[in-house]
Amino acid sequence: MRLIVAAASTSLLVLAAACGANSESAGAAPQAGAPLETRPANNPDQQPAFAGQTRAPGVKTEQAMTHTVVASGLVHPWGLAALPDGRWLVTEKPGRLRIITAQGQVGEPVAGLPAVDARGQGGLLDVIVGPSFAQDRMIYWSYAEPREGGNATSVARGRLSDDRSRVENVQIIFRALPAYDGDKHFGSSLAFAPDGKLFITLGERSDKPMRPQAQDLGSHMGKTIRINADGTVPQDNPFVGRAGALPEIWSLGHRNVQGVAVQPGTGAIWTIEHGTRGGDEVNLDKAGANYGWPDAAYGVEYAGGAINSGATQKDGTEQPVYYWDPVIAPGGAIFYQGAMFPGWDGNLLVAGLKEKHIARLVIQNDRVVGEERLLTDLGERIRDVAVGADGSVWAITDEQNGKLVRLSATQ
Repeated sequence: MRLIVAAASTSLLVLAAACGANSESAGAAPQAGAPLETRPANNPDQQPAFAGQTRAPGVKTEQAMTHTVVASGLVHPWGLAALPDGRWLVTEKPGRLRIITAQGQVGEPVAGLPAVDARGQGGLLDVIVGPSFAQDRMIYWSYAEPREGGNATSVARGRLSDDRSRVENVQIIFRALPAYDGDKHFGSSLAFAPDGKLFITLGERSDKPMRPQAQDLGSHMGKTIRINADGTVPQDNPFVGRAGALPEIWSLGHRNVQGVAVQPGTGAIWTIEHGTRGGDEVNLDKAGANYGWPDAAYGVEYAGGAINSGATQKDGTEQPVYYWDPVIAPGGAIFYQGAMFPGWDGNLLVAGLKEKHIARLVIQNDRVVGEERLLTDLGERIRDVAVGADGSVWAITDEQNGKLVRLSATQ
């Protein structure tokens, strides 16, 4: 979901308060075997489009690990990003941005952020550190912005003051259109590609009258967006110059994407999308591609019954690389790179809300060949996941008493 931290870690955490050591194989080669998921599917009549598209074999990390609750008392934290000095930026959905030290000291809310519409799934959402932070101290965040006629997802940026108490010179660099009076499916995750382009993921606002907009190039709803860091449109975007198409659009046909990750080495964009009952998706998000929602999807409606015609494939649309049925309700995601768990190198870590774990997906040749569940003993909704400079994995939990948690190898 965010860039790997380049700075050295400022401290080592004491693990005395840790609990839940697992005994797991850092780097166990994935093998054909029993699927990790054993629950019945919500739609047992649907079949994957190719082998391994769902229910990957379980893999196990043999390396012992443990987790520490570093900070608590956060109110529904949503976004997590590392500052170069080892501190963490954490958003709280009601509209607060906090800075937390690696030792767990929680700062007062950072001043200067615009107002948010914190109803339902709305509020202050993702936060990331700009690629040139060392020079300009710019941070970027997404939020549900109150608008005339309702609300919609917006992205702003500002300079984090030298004393880290406020953001200065705030600019709104993207506003999703149209506004809608609803409280669901805002997206929204942020990631910078290696070339400095900013990717923004957006939901289609959930309600059935809004769903068709995921297929409408004249709407930002249900799209992945690509812009320059200043909000301008890259001229190589796939729909630039097409009549009736919004030029910021990178891809379409999404339901509610709350995770985006840039693959190391390739620079490929991967997005993580909420399904209904069944059909959470991992997508390799390509320029100009259509990911099918709501015309092609796995799973069933929340109330039961087929989604539209019940089709899982449609000409001109892409299949997900992987899907979960039943769902895990995915949040943020990041590709692992780090020294602490070398066997995880290149694996995709996906936060799981409903199933309260981090899914570790082993990816080979753009296919998921193994899956493991991490942090299962924490018992809380995992909203976002990041990797520290030392290779430890950090996560936040979407709870009224939300936590910042560190997962590390046992010494």
